[in-house]
Amino acid sequence: MARAAIQRRLIWRTARVLDNRAETPRVHRLVLDVPDWPGHLPGQHVVIRLTAEDGYTAQRSYSLASPPDVPQLHLTVERLDGGEVSPYLTDEVRPGDLLELRGPIGGYFVWSAVADRADGEPRPVQLVAGGSGVAPFLAMVEHHDRQDSPTPMRLLYSTRTAADVLGRGVLGAKTTITLTRENPADWQGATGRVDRVMLARYAFPPADRPRVFVCGSTPFVEFVAATLIDLGHEPSEIRLERYGNSEESK
Repeated sequence: MARAAIQRRLIWRTARVLDNRAETPRVHRLVLDVPDWPGHLPGQHVVIRLTAEDGYTAQRSYSLASPPDVPQLHLTVERLDGGEVSPYLTDEVRPGDLLELRGPIGGYFVWSAVADRADGEPRPVQLVAGGSGVAPFLAMVEHHDRQDSPTPMRLLYSTRTAADVLGRGVLGAKTTITLTRENPADWQGATGRVDRVMLARYAFPPADRPRVFVCGSTPFVEFVAATLIDLGHEPSEIRLERYGNSEESK
């Protein structure tokens, strides 16, 4: 029964575009209405399929940037020059257009306030994001706030410039943003790449036994995971989501 249910969920569905707006110079936020959406958990993703007139298809995965508490689905799409899918999604898609979508997908890289309550005393949750890898954490942070969750949560978010910050309306006091390519005079956050000192300062200490989620480029994720383990974090408590330099990025 469980296997059949999973197969039913992973059918191709029709999503209607409600909005397509630039959130940063390179990233657009797509807001989609999926009438028969079965629901999702923060951290899951979907696959978008585009079909050309000659029948050629291209598929790309995107993390859901909206929590299950919001009826519409939000995707953050980074425009990659020379890409097959992202230039179309960012430059061509208009409200009212229809897209093919499959999901929700993934059960490993998820966090739920409901599950935390069922587990008894909640353990801290540490999120570490590099660039557009913040997308699934936007869903987790907003879900955490909407559920008024007692679970301690922190997000360490590395991005290039202040103009590249995603989810400004969601990020709050639980978030530390570090800029890697600029140091504005009025900047109140951190600067520089995520390193051992920064992780020791801003992440929950190993003694708190946090569950850790890391999402970003492969080099970023591998460095952060290795450094956390070196700091004393339990490897089995660190969950990783990587993307490469292709359009497979979330």
